[in-house]
Amino acid sequence: MGRYVARRLLQMIPVFIGSTLLIFLMMYALPGDPVRAMWGEQAVDEAQIAALKHDLGLDLPLWHQYWNYLSGLFQGDFGTQIASQRPVADIIEQAFPVTVRLALFAFVFTVVAGISLGVIAGLRAERWLDKGLLFVTLLLISVPSFVLGYVAQFVFAFQLDWLTPTVQDSENFGDLTMPALVLASLSLAYVTRLTRTSIAENMRADYIRTAVAKGLPRRRVVGVHLLRNSLIPVVTFLGTDLGTLLGGAVVTEGIFNIQGVGFTVFEAINRREGSTVVGIVTLLVIVYLCASLIVDLLYAVLDPRIRYA
Repeated sequence: MGRYVARRLLQMIPVFIGSTLLIFLMMYALPGDPVRAMWGEQAVDEAQIAALKHDLGLDLPLWHQYWNYLSGLFQGDFGTQIASQRPVADIIEQAFPVTVRLALFAFVFTVVAGISLGVIAGLRAERWLDKGLLFVTLLLISVPSFVLGYVAQFVFAFQLDWLTPTVQDSENFGDLTMPALVLASLSLAYVTRLTRTSIAENMRADYIRTAVAKGLPRRRVVGVHLLRNSLIPVVTFLGTDLGTLLGGAVVTEGIFNIQGVGFTVFEAINRREGSTVVGIVTLLVIVYLCASLIVDLLYAVLDPRIRYA
């Protein structure tokens, strides 16, 4: 196990460098000059712009800028935002906890509700409950998140007055309820369908028939033998979905006025703040890589036949 983890950690290094280099090159390939944009339409001395670029290291070759970024990254320096001259680490420290709370709320709801509904549908395959759940999940997959967000606002905030239309306090999980459910809707649909398909398929497996023939209680057959083997594809999806929830909340955070990572990245792209975007994406890449490693290790927990040399 230890050798496998060490090998996976070594494999993460080229993936990390390649992904951060790609987003670095993409951001700096965008048209426009973020330093000059600080003055808008006002006339500005070119020498002043050149001096600011020199202070920020933006006059160096692109490979040198990336090397400086990596060097600073290992010291906890994510760079400096051009417009405000604030360290990107401070911006991440302010925005990331907001999105983490929102994403974890959505993730827990996805795991609990999605797996539960999937098990119920899988155990009653081809019955009316199964068909009803498949219709609802297909509807959630088909409806764009921004449409679902505005519909939820209209119904639950303006018509029923159950929830606030926008988030007033990001530390209040009550305010985060509606955006978390909207954010989790697509993931919930996929987890439900994956779990349902896996449960229905494994119900016909020989080891389940053997367990039933041995007279094991139904709860043990479902909870130990059936569920553990059926969760492998679901865990694979959930591992990548956690990173998706953290990075893909741009639309949801915009609709519900949440000052999180998605909102910050959207504003940074509009202002061509490459250092901010690269810093946040770097953190998300680390989350993806760690989640992928945890998922691989969970395979051995769910299926005892899997062993890591």
